[in-house]
Amino acid sequence: MGNKVARDSGKTLSFTVSKDECRERVNFLKVPIDIVEPENLALLVHQLLAEEKEKNVVLLSVWDLLRARQNAEYRSYIQQAALVIPISKSIVKGIRFLYGKQAIRYMPFEFVISLLSMLERQELSCYLLGGKKPILSKAEKNIRETFSGLRVVGRFSGSFRRQEEPVILEAIRKASPSLLLVGKGIRGGEHWIARNSNRLGNGLRLWCSDLFDVFAERKKHPSKGVFALGLEWVGYCFQNPFKFLRFFPFMYYKMLLLAYKIFRINVPKKTA
Repeated sequence: MGNKVARDSGKTLSFTVSKDECRERVNFLKVPIDIVEPENLALLVHQLLAEEKEKNVVLLSVWDLLRARQNAEYRSYIQQAALVIPISKSIVKGIRFLYGKQAIRYMPFEFVISLLSMLERQELSCYLLGGKKPILSKAEKNIRETFSGLRVVGRFSGSFRRQEEPVILEAIRKASPSLLLVGKGIRGGEHWIARNSNRLGNGLRLWCSDLFDVFAERKKHPSKGVFALGLEWVGYCFQNPFKFLRFFPFMYYKMLLLAYKIFRINVPKKTA
């Protein structure tokens, strides 16, 4: 393991810490989850960016975890991701219940803000893909104003036609962004990243769901207090009452945890 160099706030930082020392990956209900302390996140991002290969970053909710267990394509996407960050309090509790480990949960909006700040300090770049044209335009304007040192090297709304996709993929590859943010409106959603992963060039890729709406000031993100309590789902349910039906898959998740605990499935044995 050789020395690596990162620049932060105009200073050059030398480090000899591997990615595995910056995070711990656990196999949770057959889905990989990374435990990353906040103080290690910037260093881990620097190391990922230094690698000359595609690097997908996943913000994983408990619903995504259950989907990965049922959908082979999505499960493969998660398993091959460079970084899998838990965003649901129930995942953190589940990891503590099975392994006795304290996972770190990140708020999606705050995580993306931190990521953009890291890229800005390095004078790196991002590409915005998804959302409606006026929303994406406003989001780009606000991102440029907030992160003046960050280079936005391209954007395209999510309402593109299928025949336009090869041109968009080529534009992203040529722009070679340090971070590709993909939001709602893309045909296939997060699966679009998985299906085109080898055609997007190097750099980080992140499905950011409806965060373009937040950046465009069309939607509000949950407050830190609500998120800390794990109650952000309540607001989503009132926006879409059908989400109250998630009570049933959530009970299935609880039963899975209990079964894994009782039968010690994928739980490492303690050594004397």
